[in-house]
Amino acid sequence: TYTLRAAEPRDVPAIVGLIGELADFEHLTHLMQATPETLAPHLFGPKPAAEAWVAEMADGSVGAFVLCFTNFSTFLAKPGLYLEDLYVRPQHRGAGIGQAMLKHLGRIAVERGCGRFEWCVLDWNENAIRLYEKMGATIMPDWRLCRVSGEALAKFGDEA
Repeated sequence: TYTLRAAEPRDVPAIVGLIGELADFEHLTHLMQATPETLAPHLFGPKPAAEAWVAEMADGSVGAFVLCFTNFSTFLAKPGLYLEDLYVRPQHRGAGIGQAMLKHLGRIAVERGCGRFEWCVLDWNENAIRLYEKMGATIMPDWRLCRVSGEALAKFGDEA
């Protein structure tokens, strides 16, 4: 059993721990830089960049988190909701937590008048892809994510 609730400042260390587990699951630990000190201002500071929810387990621990932010569609002329990360600890998978989190964000997107609710999935994460398709999501085969980060971003920005 669990309770899905908005994250609070006290949850930041647990969320960072879950981000670390997600990085390990995705084989991206070399990119992990999040700490409670670097994440907290972006969730709870004067100008939050993202929002998060957690699944609080019966024992009081945090068993899952989801983090999203608002984006914008120029074609629709409406805001959208972008799911950055959703992670459920292995021992809590199969209990419907991930699906409940997705439905919760879907409700929020509708309530906020969003034109889209979007996220990315790794092409090898077949379990997640099956769940998303079962829930009605369309996997966009013609779109590819573009990214500039780290040193390349610094150079990219300097050349502007």
